[in-house]
Amino acid sequence: MKVLVDFVVLIIIYFWKFYKKLKEKGRDVLFINTTMYIYLSFVLYFTLMPILTKIPFLFFHHYPYEMNLVPFVDVLNGRGDFIRQVALNVIMLIPFGFLMPLTNKKNTKFLKVIFYTFTVSLIIEVLQPFSGRSFDVTDIITNVTGGIVGYIMYLIFKPLTTKILNYIKNR
Repeated sequence: MKVLVDFVVLIIIYFWKFYKKLKEKGRDVLFINTTMYIYLSFVLYFTLMPILTKIPFLFFHHYPYEMNLVPFVDVLNGRGDFIRQVALNVIMLIPFGFLMPLTNKKNTKFLKVIFYTFTVSLIIEVLQPFSGRSFDVTDIITNVTGGIVGYIMYLIFKPLTTKILNYIKNR
């Protein structure tokens, strides 16, 4: 399995670069940041993997000129399974909008979550053609929408998450 190589590397990076630093900051910080790392690893799995086994071929790959730069063109033209794609793209970044404020000790503002959600989505979309998928501006819009929904859920559940994280911290 080509993706297994990517997951092994992600696990090595986690323990080599992040685990010790996060553990020193407390159990609550370790829990939230590990959850975010695992979540982002699965986002990579569904959007870009396998990555490492394709690196030697990237130098011979031409970036495709066919990109969808017209928002919701599939929806407007009734092509494909657009409703499923829109729903999945919104759902995919809801956890990001929810977890991102929790990974930051400072009070994370709405515009910051939108900016980071947009940035993550843009990076994924720019890299997707190298993994045989296509760039689609609709995906960026729906991903940012998912980040917004996740942030709203964070605001709604903030008292509960604070209690849970305090419990984990003091355990």
